[in-house]
Amino acid sequence: MITSLSNAKVKQVVLWQTKAKERKKERVFLIEGIKLFEEAPISWIREAYLTADAVKRLEEKSALKEKLSQISWEEVSDEVMEKMSDTQTPQGILTVVRCPEYSAKELLVKPDGLYLVLEDIQDPGNLGTMMRTGEGAGITAVIMNKTTVDIFNPKTIRATMGSIFRVPFVIVDDLEAFLPEMKKNNIRIFAAHLNGKNYYAGTSFQGKTAFLIGNEGNGLSKEITLLADEKIKIPMEGKLESLNAGVAGALLLYEAKRQRSIW
Repeated sequence: MITSLSNAKVKQVVLWQTKAKERKKERVFLIEGIKLFEEAPISWIREAYLTADAVKRLEEKSALKEKLSQISWEEVSDEVMEKMSDTQTPQGILTVVRCPEYSAKELLVKPDGLYLVLEDIQDPGNLGTMMRTGEGAGITAVIMNKTTVDIFNPKTIRATMGSIFRVPFVIVDDLEAFLPEMKKNNIRIFAAHLNGKNYYAGTSFQGKTAFLIGNEGNGLSKEITLLADEKIKIPMEGKLESLNAGVAGALLLYEAKRQRSIW
């Protein structure tokens, strides 16, 4: 059992927990809790740390006990777990997971693809919520620029509720250069914009479709907006100027799902 807060492995986990640069360097991210451990593909798991109580709880479930036997893990004291954890009330299990890699080229050729394209989203909860909503709406992939909040931020991971393991995503260096590549693959691009000519509910999203969602405070940049095939808007009452980015994304994705589904 690891009991020392100065243990090298403990220090490394704390670095990964707090420094995006360190996570990127090692190509790992962290998940906490039994539910996310259960959902994580075993091939993604690098190592895990558990308190004695968590070990007991996992061993009470045959599937989790079997999974535990197939990975590298160590027992840690409650104090050490509290040090490594990003949550106020640690659940007793922290798992180090390898970052997945997806091919943009392969994702763009999917038939009837549905994509969410994000520019400069800054709130980890918004990004995580859009990943989760995207899974529910049957999204093909989430595309984001490199100045969008780190998808492996612990708060983002928690907000995905496990969708991080199932929704493909691509981080692009230059979104302005990437959008023409989407168009070459016959993907029609719609910008969620206050100056949209048509409302989203009256627009067809049949066929390959991408929705552009911009920064929470500033919306989409002029350069990215100009690359859209069409600007669409969401009706709003009262004095609202815009909706939460995650809410806007959900409305658009589920309208596309409604149009494509047989209920």
